[in-house]
Amino acid sequence: MPQEIERKFLVVGDGWRDAARRTPFRQGFLSTVPERTVRVRVAGARGTITVKGKTVGATREEFEYEIPLLDAERMLDTLCKRPLIEKVRHRLTVGRHLWEVDVFEGENAGLVIAEVELESEDEAFEKPHWLGKEVTGDERYYNARLA
Repeated sequence: MPQEIERKFLVVGDGWRDAARRTPFRQGFLSTVPERTVRVRVAGARGTITVKGKTVGATREEFEYEIPLLDAERMLDTLCKRPLIEKVRHRLTVGRHLWEVDVFEGENAGLVIAEVELESEDEAFEKPHWLGKEVTGDERYYNARLA
């Protein structure tokens, strides 16, 4: 069963920017009930639809499928709740882990969140100096809440 185990942190400073690769994201939600979210995303030239289950600790079920780019764009424009989320994702490696740093735009401008995916909830990982407060499990920082 596909699972996502993820830790989230606020970001302080710009020490991560020089090492990162950037991809613009536009995403919206078809459903945001507590038991599940259904997200449509355009990342660069790729469209996806993702179904995520309820988060327990830092873990939840996740099913993601590529869909035609034009279908994703149409769903974002006509079916998704407003506001849409616009952000630029920066990817960089710290130690053995890939970190994703999301710089939000639009209605969430100024918010910067870093995420790392883990194999287990108790997996050790190197914490870069630019990490701030951990917000794992804080629903205020779920993308579905920011939309």
